[in-house]
Amino acid sequence: MRNSKGSLMRPDPLPLSASHPVVTPLSPSVVYASETPDALDDQYEGRVHGYTYSREGHPNADVVAKRLDAMEGMPGGVVTSSGMAAVSAVVLGLLKAGDHIIGANQLYGRSLRLMKDDLPRLGIATTLADPGDVEAVRGEIRPETKMILVEAVSNPTLALADIDGLAKLCQDRDILLVVDNTFTTPRGFKPFEHGADIVIHSITKLLAGHSDVMLGYAVARDPAINEQMRIFAITTGMTPSPFDCWLAERGMLSFELRFDRAQATAVLLADHLATMPGVKRVLYPMRDDHPDHALASLLLGTSGCNMVSFELEGGRGAANIFTREAEGLNFAPTLGDVGTTLSHPASSSHRALTADERTSLGLSEGFFRVSVGLEDPEVLLAVFTQAVAAATS
Repeated sequence: MRNSKGSLMRPDPLPLSASHPVVTPLSPSVVYASETPDALDDQYEGRVHGYTYSREGHPNADVVAKRLDAMEGMPGGVVTSSGMAAVSAVVLGLLKAGDHIIGANQLYGRSLRLMKDDLPRLGIATTLADPGDVEAVRGEIRPETKMILVEAVSNPTLALADIDGLAKLCQDRDILLVVDNTFTTPRGFKPFEHGADIVIHSITKLLAGHSDVMLGYAVARDPAINEQMRIFAITTGMTPSPFDCWLAERGMLSFELRFDRAQATAVLLADHLATMPGVKRVLYPMRDDHPDHALASLLLGTSGCNMVSFELEGGRGAANIFTREAEGLNFAPTLGDVGTTLSHPASSSHRALTADERTSLGLSEGFFRVSVGLEDPEVLLAVFTQAVAAATS
């Protein structure tokens, strides 16, 4: 409205309606106005629910959080500006100088970098161990160990963590078990049902699913831990974009359909690659020849996720030819798009590791991670057939 002198006044609230929008409204406002100081006190002190400043929360983030809370079966999760922001909210929000954390020896490249470079700089001691070997992890526990961080299925070699065994170990020692569930998703695995204390997701990937969102999520079994993570995320500015949250909600509406379709195609692709000359090995949890197949069957049942990893003969030269010849497939350091994407860890996610460190993880110059998308399976297999043949002829 305008006052009698014509100056611009604050707008009235949106008009009330007897009906409601089918699509969640996008709420980009950075600030929310309260009626009085007493009303603002009521919000900050929890007597009423309301928004104040979008860094402290906004409607679109809450919608996404509640959807993921329902998927994981645990209320109170926090949405962050990226998957690594979620990892940081958990690790840096809960640990302090003098604490010790054990991480899986196979983690997403930036998670490994956090473990190896940043946490020690801040006075938090770190150790890496094989999460599939509970006794190996037990041997690394110290009196100051406060947390164990693993991926249910590792990035990028698709190794399985013994979540049940680790959960019992953590319960006996009063240690927090944190499970990054990005690859498996709530559709494939429910970490809380296996004893996890905290679950992390990169919403950027399969949950949003369209390569146009950057978000993360973390939720704990203990409400007090959720609040601690939330406060840390607010203080350090891990605020998620309302627009990204709005897009993520749209993507999550089709998530289960996309996951099931992509997973079914991943099974076909893994089996197909295993028959091809020039392919040294194929890694897919549901295949009998996967090193952790028994554990995968126990934890995942028939849900092997949509990720397939394989190794070409011929090293970097073959890798360059393969990506050029894989017509219609994007070579990109990410996953979870509606289309199939190819990732080369040695040149992307794990490039910060030395060559020897990559070799110890099984990441040669011919190693690829595939995020299987929604293409016609026959067309996708034909593309891989042609590209592998060209690369290894």
